[in-house]
Amino acid sequence: MEALPSAEVTRDGGIASDFRGRVRPGKFPKRQVLIMRREDWDDALAEVGTVVDWTIRRANLMVEGVDLPRVWGTPIAIGSSVVLESTVECDPCFRMDEQLMGLDAALRPDWRGGVLAYVVREGAIAVGDEVRVG
Repeated sequence: MEALPSAEVTRDGGIASDFRGRVRPGKFPKRQVLIMRREDWDDALAEVGTVVDWTIRRANLMVEGVDLPRVWGTPIAIGSSVVLESTVECDPCFRMDEQLMGLDAALRPDWRGGVLAYVVREGAIAVGDEVRVG
């Protein structure tokens, strides 16, 4: 994973260059985009007792100062054109402990692992774009 200053977001592929966002034929794309809050990441790292870059979480988007939805179907607008729709909580997996021991457990409480979403309206996003929920 690498942090990018901007990216294209498409209905067929999610965040450009992330193969996990690709929609498989006949499947609903409920795991197209993983959005995580900076505040939740910081809380998890405080619990583990270290500081590491958020990209080890393998999240697509890191947002700050916004409460992410905890209800399926809530729109999340980013920038001037992109709209995502929330699906479910993203529970961390064993790979988090491969990155940093204890991170899996630290990301489990209170939706710290992030929110999954699919792309409703595609377009370009960039660091600093406004995020609006609801």
